[in-house]
Amino acid sequence: MACKVRGDMGKLIPVISFFLGAALTAAFVIATMDINWRLSALASWNNNDSPPAVTDEMKALSELTEVLRNASMDDRTVIMTSINRAYAAPGSLLDLFLESFRLGEGTEPLLKHVLIVAMDPAALARCRQVHPHCYLLRRPEGAVDYSDEKRFMSKDYLDMMWGRNLFQQTILQLGFNFLFTDIDIMWFRNPLRHIAITSDIAVANDYYNGDPESLRNRPNGGFLYVRAARRTVDFYRRWRDARRGFPPGTNEQHVLERAQAELSRRAGVRMQFLDTAHCGGFCQLSHDMARVCTLHANCCTGLANKVHDLAAVLRDWRNYTAAPPAARRRGGFGWTTPGKCIR
Repeated sequence: MACKVRGDMGKLIPVISFFLGAALTAAFVIATMDINWRLSALASWNNNDSPPAVTDEMKALSELTEVLRNASMDDRTVIMTSINRAYAAPGSLLDLFLESFRLGEGTEPLLKHVLIVAMDPAALARCRQVHPHCYLLRRPEGAVDYSDEKRFMSKDYLDMMWGRNLFQQTILQLGFNFLFTDIDIMWFRNPLRHIAITSDIAVANDYYNGDPESLRNRPNGGFLYVRAARRTVDFYRRWRDARRGFPPGTNEQHVLERAQAELSRRAGVRMQFLDTAHCGGFCQLSHDMARVCTLHANCCTGLANKVHDLAAVLRDWRNYTAAPPAARRRGGFGWTTPGKCIR
């Protein structure tokens, strides 16, 4: 399913240095160097040829490629999320996220394909205590500390979101498909079965209009599958370029919603919008627990609010799965109204 993307990949390495901060990525720009040369140089070194001069950027790229290989499925698809110190703290979102996989129907085996990207050393240390695939994105000395919670739509928050966009392109350019999932998404069934093999990009929605091909859906980039191909890399480049046509302070999700028709047409990608009955959230809460795959704490701000209401989601799921099959078939089960997030 995956294909290795070649060609002009200059300015790729800055993305490695900072996942959630576009402003910080500039510190590692090496404008004239091509990633394909770097990969071939590393390959020749592994073949016992004379070793090239190894830069910090090359080491970071090699490390990222290795963790992707270790976590990926046979088709080079990796499930990816990100955490900082606040999200990784015991009892916070990381614990709820991992617990959902263990409670879900057939989802626990997927954990071996989850790569957790840590934004700070404390988050990395916590990740390594609870999960095998962890990767630290190092930040330049003196850069903004992203280990704490960032207020929604603040400058730091926007930097994080656009930086995440850059990092996702890096994964594609390394030849890996990815399913990015925010850490505040609970997994109860495998959502990959609802992604068409003909789709280049599949995205969840805050609000779904009933048509999986309608470019009038309202996508949420917190749950996003992308197949590695030249056209999807081109899509990402055009996505960031489109930012210039919007007022300062616009996040990547709003740009995607407004520009997705033109972006997909120009890049030649096929987009799929996922039904909120399968991949939903608090914005458009589906109460059919027999169909749900993932549930996102969207339309909600504040870490404490998310933790509180997602803990209730897990309690509801435990009650549902503990019920006898006959009772589950009769229905009547549903989610507790998110008390902190929706008032």
